[in-house]
Amino acid sequence: MMPHPDIDLPGDPAGHRVVVAMSGGVDSSVTAALLARAGFDVVGITLQLYDHGAAVGKKGACCAGQDVRDAARVAAHLGIPHYVLDYEARFRAAVIEDFAESYRRGETPIPCIRCNERVKFRDLLATARELGASALATGHYARRVAGPAGPELHRAADPSRDQSYFLCRTTRSELEFLRFPLGELQKDETRRLARELALPVAAKPDSQDICFVPQGSYAAIVERLRPEAGEPGDIVDQNGRVLGQHNGIAHFTVGQRKGLGIAATEPFYVLRLDPENRRVIVGPKSALCETRVHLGELNWLGPPLQPGEMVPVSAKVRSTQPPVSATLHAGAATGAAELLLSEPAGAIAPGQAAVLYDGERLLGGGWIRRVPENPALQAAETGAAAA
Repeated sequence: MMPHPDIDLPGDPAGHRVVVAMSGGVDSSVTAALLARAGFDVVGITLQLYDHGAAVGKKGACCAGQDVRDAARVAAHLGIPHYVLDYEARFRAAVIEDFAESYRRGETPIPCIRCNERVKFRDLLATARELGASALATGHYARRVAGPAGPELHRAADPSRDQSYFLCRTTRSELEFLRFPLGELQKDETRRLARELALPVAAKPDSQDICFVPQGSYAAIVERLRPEAGEPGDIVDQNGRVLGQHNGIAHFTVGQRKGLGIAATEPFYVLRLDPENRRVIVGPKSALCETRVHLGELNWLGPPLQPGEMVPVSAKVRSTQPPVSATLHAGAATGAAELLLSEPAGAIAPGQAAVLYDGERLLGGGWIRRVPENPALQAAETGAAAA
């Protein structure tokens, strides 16, 4: 039986125009199909975000190539209008340049969150409103749930497919307009629906890479846009002793073990990146055991926070790590906070997002800043600056 997408719009579906962000993949295609079958006035929009030739110096297809053609084929199959918007310039400025700059600062960015925040849920959402739409629907696996104070953002019903982590920058006003029709589905259900609806992309594999880094060679992009991130330097231990050389901090992230190219009596991990002195600081795994995390630009969807308030939360400090219990300490400055973890969560990498939950509900998220200074690491960097 074909599910009816309950997207919380009153009255006759035919009276509501819904813009669907169509990437050319299975998830967004099924989203458009379900809404069209339910009787909504569906308009598909695909964003041309980048060209591989311009982005990585590689000839061939761009993201406006096969993916856009696939989205157009699906729209034609469904009999809905479909438009392609050239967002390449704004995507480069808001996402790709930010990605490279983050690596230059010794951080580990998450471009998918930035894309949702700065392109899809800001620019595309504004375009949907201009088209007279009642909502913007996407193929994300997350749930929009009615709460006593307005809509809330919850994890997807299928934990293995949950994408709420990547939606942590969604604001209250954006959530009012957004819809996630796949949030209650299991992934295999989505594939089954794609086959039953005879969608041209039913057998298309899921995308695994960062969209503008299709071969995983992100360092090439970073080094082209920020050459200083590819300058060689020293690999040092916690006491500042030189253990080897590296070919650019763009090749490293906090918590990394492989590819260090040094000899040690025990496994060493990247503890910190010091871009000012082009140093990679390494040490034993035990030195990664941080329990205090500084957050910036906190986006909050939970009950109103007061400066100094302490809130129990469940925190994910990386998209691939399980959440740990923690306490959020709201800072006096807007968007500033400190996260106190009940137990070490492994590598705390600046530039990643700490996403906070209360059970299934997403309360908010902030960008991880440099953790409080570890005296040994501080000594290593001080020694580097004096050298």
